[in-house]
Amino acid sequence: MTPEELAAIAGAAYGHATPWSAADFAGALALPRTLLATDGAAFVLGQVIADEAEILALATRPEAQRTGAASRALEDFETQARDRGAVEVFLEVAEDNVPARAFYDRHGYGVTGRRKGYYPRTAGPAADALLMHKAL
Repeated sequence: MTPEELAAIAGAAYGHATPWSAADFAGALALPRTLLATDGAAFVLGQVIADEAEILALATRPEAQRTGAASRALEDFETQARDRGAVEVFLEVAEDNVPARAFYDRHGYGVTGRRKGYYPRTAGPAADALLMHKAL
């Protein structure tokens, strides 16, 4: 997927917040530590540093939600991370993003902390981030 395609999917999926731009994705993809897992309808972008993986962005085309696309991309990301030596994965998710929280719960992630006011919103107050973790 190109940075422009990633930005388009993120823009459609993150209507409630300011999504990454194509330039943001291009910058991340240029780094050797970056991982991208995608099936064309969903993607997971993250990085591996030492033995830790971090998910930076996950998005699914709206018409492909609840089809398993994000699950396939996440499983691919976890496999790539494990292959690069990661033994655990971390991520942040907006507390008010109930579907995303349920998704990560189903995939074995647990809440380990909170960041107050982490996610700015286009309307209303910033949302807290929940820190989540999974051992690989």
